[in-house]
Amino acid sequence: MRVQIAFLCFIGLSHCRNDQQPIGVNANKVDQPPIGFGTWNLKENPSNTTDAVAFAIEKGYRQIDCAAAYGNEEAVGKGIHKGLKQAGLKREEIWVTSKLWNDHHAPDRVEEGLNQTLKDLDLDYLDLYLMHWPVGKGPDDKKYYFDYVETWQAMTKLLSTGRVRKIGISNFSPAQLEDLVKHNLKGKTPLPAVHQMELHPYLPQSKWILVHKAHGIAVTAYSPLGNMNPTYGDRSRRSITTQSKAPLLLENETIKEIAEKRECTPAQVVLAWGISRGTSVIPKSKHENYIEENLGALNCGLAAGDLADIDQLGKDPVRFNNPSDGWGVDLFEGLDGV
Repeated sequence: MRVQIAFLCFIGLSHCRNDQQPIGVNANKVDQPPIGFGTWNLKENPSNTTDAVAFAIEKGYRQIDCAAAYGNEEAVGKGIHKGLKQAGLKREEIWVTSKLWNDHHAPDRVEEGLNQTLKDLDLDYLDLYLMHWPVGKGPDDKKYYFDYVETWQAMTKLLSTGRVRKIGISNFSPAQLEDLVKHNLKGKTPLPAVHQMELHPYLPQSKWILVHKAHGIAVTAYSPLGNMNPTYGDRSRRSITTQSKAPLLLENETIKEIAEKRECTPAQVVLAWGISRGTSVIPKSKHENYIEENLGALNCGLAAGDLADIDQLGKDPVRFNNPSDGWGVDLFEGLDGV
């Protein structure tokens, strides 16, 4: 990984350019905020989902992260419209991200995937549309396969439709990003505007973030609270090895001590650490008190020593989201925590 990441940094600094407009240059629409409201696993029931999204917008969130695979975009869309009305906002005052799922990777199905998402969300456009994973599995396919270059080429055509402001990727490896960089150097396709990936103190991936900075690619951190996500938390409680390496993040003594010292909550400390690294963080909660608490990370001031102490938690990286075995493909090759 070290050689490949160094190579990507070098060509990023010396030759490569991102043809998509940098995040935040459009004065008529909102920039990508440093914190957003995630909607993964937010599907206890449609009403709860709608109310949670609306409450988040009303309380100050200006970024909503969605995906077709989450199975809740209709309820999320209702929440967006309800929240805009309650907060007295216009659509262009918030940032909405969604993602193309693996079953729509075929070039002739990419636009269909976007159309379905826009219909479900009841929106005219997305601020950001991501390729959720670098693998596809169409309706007639028996197994997953890597098809991201062709899918990316099809996604670039969406930029001219006016229904997508920017396109990006999620869960890519260094080799896969390098393929897109090479296509950019040949003038074939733009670089991704954003790369969304798992990032938290147990999986900081600092060198990987630097690669993206060298190319002008913004980074969004999903699962910024680590194994506090129920999907991961349950697993960590069952695994003695994982639990010893990575106790529930908000129960980590280092995090708790910093939170007490800075008069913040543990969640606010973790999210403030993520924001301090130049990444946008997208925590999720269905509880109103946690939704408000997470937003308070914007007012949680951390000292350089605090950041350094938190950095130490990732010395032995732990990755919680890796469907490689279930999908029969090798994901995240060359990255930490694999």
